[in-house]
Amino acid sequence: MAAAPIERTGIVQDELTGEKFIPASRRPDGSWRKPRRVKEGYVPQEEVPTYENKGVQWQKSSMSSLPPGLNPDTAPQASNKQPSENTENMSKAAKKNAKRKEKKKQQDGQTVSVTQSGLPVVNISEQMARTSLNAKKDKVEGDKHDTLRKVRQLRKKVKQIEDLERRIETGELKQPEKDQLDKISKKQSLVDEMEELQLELDD
Repeated sequence: MAAAPIERTGIVQDELTGEKFIPASRRPDGSWRKPRRVKEGYVPQEEVPTYENKGVQWQKSSMSSLPPGLNPDTAPQASNKQPSENTENMSKAAKKNAKRKEKKKQQDGQTVSVTQSGLPVVNISEQMARTSLNAKKDKVEGDKHDTLRKVRQLRKKVKQIEDLERRIETGELKQPEKDQLDKISKKQSLVDEMEELQLELDD
């Protein structure tokens, strides 16, 4: 019985019977493995291709210049599309929003350019400068708001003290308590603090 190797390494075909088998082989310890028959369509373990998921297959394909998740069929159309100025088919709210967005872009002076791949590139340094400027404005406005709130609170306290003084003068309150007298003694310091805060607001 002569056996000749065929298409796969390690598998031989018996010329008389036509059966395929893996011939007997010696193990490292010196014992022998039996010859094994091979069914039609068998692929040895070392020849089985490694599994590749769709992402790996996509990266290896020629369309790897596209961003992940973009359908290659719609890719040329998507890169050539420019924002349309056609507002005929838009609802009132959509038109209003489009105008608002355009106005905001003009106010921000946002510099957006388009790369060769069709993706917008935004000048981040300008946006960061604008953001920090807005944050400073918000802080100043917040400080003014806090100062104004303090002035209102002080005004309210001074008004209460003046009301208390009036009640004592008219005789409505004949024997003021110790807390009420302490409150009256703090009137001048409250007035001074209120005037300082008022000057800060005027600046």
